[in-house]
Formats: sequence, C-alpha cells, structure tokens
Amino acid sequence: MFSRLFAAPVQVSAHCDLPCGIYDPAQAKIEAESVKACMVKAAASSDPDFKARALTIKEERSDLVKHHLWVLWTDYFKPAHFEKYPQLNTLFNEATKLAGAGGTKSSWDPAVADQLLAKIDQIAVIFWETKKAA
Repeated sequence: MFSRLFAAPVQVSAHCDLPCGIYDPAQAKIEAESVKACMVKAAASSDPDFKARALTIKEERSDLVKHHLWVLWTDYFKPAHFEKYPQLNTLFNEATKLAGAGGTKSSWDPAVADQLLAKIDQIAVIFWETKKAA
C-alpha cells in the first residue's frame, strides 16, 4: 500500500476531457434547427398561447446552442487548432452571439437562425478536419 502512495506519478496526455468521440457540433446544430422550427411554427400560428410556448422553447434552445458551442470552444479545441484555423475564435464568437440576445433570442426571423446554422456548419467543417488529423 505504501509503495503505491509514494510511487512516481504517471504523466498522461489527451487533447480532450475524455477519450475522443464525446464532442460533436451536431448537438449545437440540432438545437439551432429547433430554434428555427419554433420561429417558423410561431409565425404560422395565431394562437397567443402557442406563440408564448414557442418563445420559451426558442430561448431555451438558443441557450443550449450556446452551451454546446462553448463546450466545443473551451474543451475540445486546443491552441494548435486555433493556430491552424485562425478564424475559429471569430466563428465561435459570432455563432454564440447569433444564439444570444442579439440573435435568435431576440428575433423571430428564420434568416437569423439560418445565419447561426451557417456558422455552426463552418465550425463543424473545422471540427471534422481536426478529427481526421487526430
């Protein structure tokens, strides 16, 4: 027992929190598609209760988009990725702002959701390129 307590530490290395395979920009995209669907369905409805529920769901899903993007930004992508893809910080910043108060949370315009989806798609391209290189 004492030998284990005083054993030399073993250094391990990983580029993500757990073995690869737990991160995927598809999570953010699914939530962003839900945001857009809420916008479209609310616009087609004249029921104020339906619109109120759509608003709540749209805001919750917008927060989830930001959450999933932040996890990718802070936990998956490493300094080497940002060096190789210098546009990555800007893409994440723009995408999270599009999912925030100045974007899908304050807008009912599906075009704003389309802009968000386009940013997520750009992030996904880089994500999958880094997965190929790993």
